[in-house]
Amino acid sequence: MRLTEFQRRLIKQTVAEIVGEDARVWLFGSRADDAQRGGDIDLLIETPRRLASKVSLLCRLEGALVMRLGDRKIDMLIKDARTPEAPIFRVAKQNGVLL
Repeated sequence: MRLTEFQRRLIKQTVAEIVGEDARVWLFGSRADDAQRGGDIDLLIETPRRLASKVSLLCRLEGALVMRLGDRKIDMLIKDARTPEAPIFRVAKQNGVLL
């Protein structure tokens, strides 16, 4: 995994503050692979709760992460209790790293 311990802690803390303590976060894509270089930060955030507005939450979460991690490209998927299972979620979990 190509994130520092400090970056992992910041991501987990930020997701817990904005999404909730019960949210789980997976890092997937090129940053999850030590053999690759560069790349954006791809995150899957999963919560067992129903979210009122995923779009609003995504905006708040991305803003907070950019403020804490610096100006980086961050791509996020959010899966709440109403989101149907999709192949991208399975791939992110299978090939990703649970933070």
